Amino acid sequence: MNDYLNKLNETVNYIKGKVNFIPKTAIILGSGLGSLADDVTDAIVIPYKEIPNFPVSTVAGHKGELIFGKLEGKDVILMNGRFHYYEGYDLSMTTYPIRVFKLLGVENLLLTNAAGGLNESFDKGDLMIINDHLSFFAESVLRGPNIDEFGPRFPAMNDAYNKGLIEILKPIMSEVTGKCNIGTYAYMKGPTYETPAEIKALCLLGADAVGMSTVPEAVVATHCGIKVAGITCITNMSVGSKTEVASHEDVKETARKAEANFKEVVKRFIKAI
Repeated sequence: MNDYLNKLNETVNYIKGKVNFIPKTAIILGSGLGSLADDVTDAIVIPYKEIPNFPVSTVAGHKGELIFGKLEGKDVILMNGRFHYYEGYDLSMTTYPIRVFKLLGVENLLLTNAAGGLNESFDKGDLMIINDHLSFFAESVLRGPNIDEFGPRFPAMNDAYNKGLIEILKPIMSEVTGKCNIGTYAYMKGPTYETPAEIKALCLLGADAVGMSTVPEAVVATHCGIKVAGITCITNMSVGSKTEVASHEDVKETARKAEANFKEVVKRFIKAI
């Protein structure tokens, strides 16, 4: 555990040596949503591969850059590319950046992702505010010795997606997209897409969307005391008459088509908090 903390501090010290300001808000960009990084001004870009102890993105569409700069006049950190359990990383490494953010002083975290839609009222290209999650089928990211420096052994998850941040997002989502989808995100380990039986089970459990990220980050951020908001881009439909055969290329393409709305929602949200 001491070795892990030492690595975190080494990472933090390296980053502090590269930037002269530390934002209070961080954003993690999901598959196909990385173009928001182009709108950051006064950007300082640090490739993951140059950061001591930092994992490296291996998934197509994830550039692998930590970006410090301004969005809508607000200081932000962007992760252009995230880490997934299915890439082979230990869960402590998929969420390594969240603990780095905590040590840097980040207070708010916006998680974004591309996911399959399970709610039949949704359409491909819709955005959804995450208000809860399911992760029954994946081991807990907090499994193992607790890191007391970050949070308690048994953290509550009743406000994993901060209610105050959701209330800020709701009118923005309605104004930009014409509707406000809010729902539960189901986390699956991947990298396979879900079977028909798994989709049916997730629907019965009340899931509105399903994907392979976000939940480990949300859990660790909540454990650390960072406020979390989440936005999902529905890139394919996986239920009823709307069921499609998903592919990663289709996911990225749909996310690109939805990026104008996505970027506008994120910018207005960042300006409002």
